[in-house]
Parts: sequence; structure tokens; C-alpha cells
Amino acid sequence: MTTALHSGVLISVSSHYESRFSNPDANLFMFTYRIEITNRNTFPIQLKRRHWFIVDSTTERREVEGEGVVGQQPVLYPGESYHYRSSCDFTSDTGQMKGFYQMENLESGEHFDAEIPAFMLMAPHRLN
Repeated sequence: MTTALHSGVLISVSSHYESRFSNPDANLFMFTYRIEITNRNTFPIQLKRRHWFIVDSTTERREVEGEGVVGQQPVLYPGESYHYRSSCDFTSDTGQMKGFYQMENLESGEHFDAEIPAFMLMAPHRLN
């Protein structure tokens, strides 16, 4: 698990290789990841947008951005957590993702970024 605290937002990430949805002969490697977001601030926040930087070991680079996560823009009061699962496909058996969430302080209306720490996605056979 990878964890980072940035701007009062604790983000923890774990990932898993999905062999049943992967096809190495066709250069398709599917991974799922679970993210937990905890508000460590003294004010409520709302996740407004996401921005991902994705790279695999073939140096294919992608950026993905948009509103919310998995169709939601969760509100987190101090001490509350929100988690979700998502997936990403790669053309190689190893990759990395990182990025940030744009958050809104619901008391002041100010926007700020909370970093999503870089995390590796690796097929188990690469560990040998």
C-alpha cells in the first residue's frame, strides 16, 4: 500500500493485477486499484476533479482528467473517509500511476490540489 498526506488529505492506494482480464499475448495487462481518501482538515471538503499521469514500461504515457471519481464528487467532513475501486489497462506488465485531486474547501470556497502518490502496478511474474 502507498500512502501520502498532502494539504490535509490522506490518500492510500493499493493495486492488484487482474490475470483473468489480461491477455499478455496481445499486450493487454489489466490492473485494479483501490483508493481511500481521508479528510484530516478541520473543514469539510469536496472532491471536484481528478487528474492522472499514467505510464507503462513501454514508455506509453497517458493523461486522464475529468469530474469526480467513478461518477461521484464525494463530500468529506473532518475525519471522514471515502473509498472507491477503479481499473487501468497497460500494454506492458509494469506501470505507474500518480496524479492529484482538485478539492474544494466547503467553508471558504477555495480550491486546492491533493496529491495522489505515485504507485506501481506490476504483474506477479515480474517479481521473480
